Amino acid sequence: MNQIYLDYNATTPIDPEVAAEMRPFLDEYFGNPSSSHGYGLKTRIAVEKARSRVAALINCRPQEIVFTSGGTESNNMAIKGAAYAMRRHGNHLIVSSVEHPAVTEVTRFLETQGFEITLVPVDKFGMVDPDRVAKALRPETILISVMHANNEVGTIQPVAAIADIARRHGALMHTDAAQSIGKIPVDVKELDVDLLSIAGHKLYAPKGIGVLFIRHGVKIEKLMHGADHEQNLRAGTENVLEIVGLGKACEIAGRDLENNLIHLAQMRSRLQKGLIERLGNLRINGHPSRHLPNTLSIGFENLNAVSLLQAMEGVAASAGAACHTGTTGDSSVLGAMKVPPAFSQGTIRFSTGKYTTNEEIDQAVEIISDAVKSLQPEPAGDSSKAVDSETVKLTRFTHGLGCACKMRPADLETVLAHMPVINNPNVLVGADKRDDAAVYRLSKEMALVQTVDFFTPVVDDPYTFGAIAAANSLSDIYAMGATPLFALNIAAFPVNRLPLEVLESILKGASDKATEAGIPILGGHSIEDTEPKFGMVVSGLVHPDKVLSNAGAQPGDVLILTKPVGTGVISTAAKRGIAEEQGLNAAIFSMLQLNKGAAEQMGKRKVHACTDVTGFGLFGHLHELTAASGVTAEVSFGKIPFLEGAQQLAAAGAVPGGTIANADFARDFADFGDFSLTDIYLVCDAQTSGGLLISLPPGEAELLIEDLEKAGLMGVVIGSVQGKGNGRIVLVA
Repeated sequence: MNQIYLDYNATTPIDPEVAAEMRPFLDEYFGNPSSSHGYGLKTRIAVEKARSRVAALINCRPQEIVFTSGGTESNNMAIKGAAYAMRRHGNHLIVSSVEHPAVTEVTRFLETQGFEITLVPVDKFGMVDPDRVAKALRPETILISVMHANNEVGTIQPVAAIADIARRHGALMHTDAAQSIGKIPVDVKELDVDLLSIAGHKLYAPKGIGVLFIRHGVKIEKLMHGADHEQNLRAGTENVLEIVGLGKACEIAGRDLENNLIHLAQMRSRLQKGLIERLGNLRINGHPSRHLPNTLSIGFENLNAVSLLQAMEGVAASAGAACHTGTTGDSSVLGAMKVPPAFSQGTIRFSTGKYTTNEEIDQAVEIISDAVKSLQPEPAGDSSKAVDSETVKLTRFTHGLGCACKMRPADLETVLAHMPVINNPNVLVGADKRDDAAVYRLSKEMALVQTVDFFTPVVDDPYTFGAIAAANSLSDIYAMGATPLFALNIAAFPVNRLPLEVLESILKGASDKATEAGIPILGGHSIEDTEPKFGMVVSGLVHPDKVLSNAGAQPGDVLILTKPVGTGVISTAAKRGIAEEQGLNAAIFSMLQLNKGAAEQMGKRKVHACTDVTGFGLFGHLHELTAASGVTAEVSFGKIPFLEGAQQLAAAGAVPGGTIANADFARDFADFGDFSLTDIYLVCDAQTSGGLLISLPPGEAELLIEDLEKAGLMGVVIGSVQGKGNGRIVLVA
């Protein structure tokens, strides 16, 4: 990948010794460990050898080791299993406020099953105070779960002291040791825990294998039911290949622990020292001495972590934990530590590994320092840090993508709810109609339509970005049934990061698209910013009696969409380097296409309501239409046109943060039935320069589709308006 890998807390590469140990069980030894013949005996011996190796690393009996599919299953098995087994004794669990989601999500589920959960706070270093745990105890407390070492900031918790409290109370003690195994000594006798979770991919073993240590005598309920595998605690044929790999990795971890600990600490210290020398004093998150030797969490003041990660090309690290990337500033760990937002928003986690070298650290220091400085404000006109315009990839200079960087719908609604009501009779369309444009009557024959839209780059090429931004800005005018008149540019530009030629190219792309729409750009406004943004204010004209808005959809109407969905997903995939060229080109073609032609055909028909699909996604903008019209709607997932590759990329996790926020908001007004999370993300995907969504009578819809097809444009019926209501939408197959 030609990157310096400083994200070992996210996952580790497979050790060559581990791979060599696994190879025969991939090529030769395939028997089922439960079989009594020679094939099965060979693999059974290998499984038990691995069990002994794991036990030796954490100082327990082999019979106390249960193999699982990973750390998440181990945590689920420990916490759910203990909770259900101990339920007759109580229903109260205590966990720390800095646990991994593999623990906190389990406890949230248990709350729905009648259990009560207490979150114990941490201090400014992310440390749990055992006294606070003691004070949280109740007579019905049955389990305490506190991680051994934090995955984000590296703080090592006083697990033994907390376990002593649990034991004296009669509660079980569980610790998630995924991050500590192989980095520091982990001895279950010294920790005095009843349950301990291990994730193989954190210590140079494969992904998809883990361990739960269950102290002899501790009883838990099974999660997996079937045959009596794993001492009748975890049904399912053993994953021999990966169990062998984990066993070897544990043997290596024990053998090399002292040397690795020293090396990890040296690499971390070298990185911290180098960055301080280059950047001055930095905020280091986590405990100053009781921390993992390899973990360095740094808060860069007033910077955005995702933007910084993009800027420091050549270094692989994480904004918070890799398990929940795509968000920034939302770290529950940093929040629990009360890290000020000015630092939490710009926190990067660096984690070194046994393969990290001095040369890599020194090179990383240069790259990270240059990236930080490139994002910091510079004196006006100082473009000394600007890159060559011919090598610019615009999406690398922003943390958001296109309309996906809009405010979350819920936040916007909260703000708009407190805005004063406009009672001017000449205001034909305002915020009350839930539209993205305003319409003001100038005379009996003429009304002014005005809209504004701007966003961050959705593609790498500056000219194409400018053209797409212009098409997107013009879209609201067409959706209102109006004719655009002229436009003004709005530009934010990082003059210290990008050459002015890039801005010129953006403006040229916008100008050419405006010419295609038949309007001039008369001027505009610009500011200096840390990331590029561009858009336009567009003015248009429409007859007051022919204004289209979100309001007006009628029961029985048909819903027509004029462009495919999926630009947010594909743009995100392109930024991550996983989009296929054909799919990306199709997305760009769609975003570049003006809604002018579709609007012209729409103008020939009796349309009740119209909106365009942009940042709030298909369901978000449909909800604005149904809510403003006081109706409900039904949408058929199978009829929605998706861009090629969008569904596969969404399933692979290429989902922008704006889409995730849209989906969360949509749950308040949409019935998604048993559709998968991937499907939900697709219908909520934040679009840039999306199509028109038109509500009109069935007969008119048939004619409109014919008109669109004759004009070489898309027109697809995706659903219908059902009846009067509060804007609810149902997704059906």
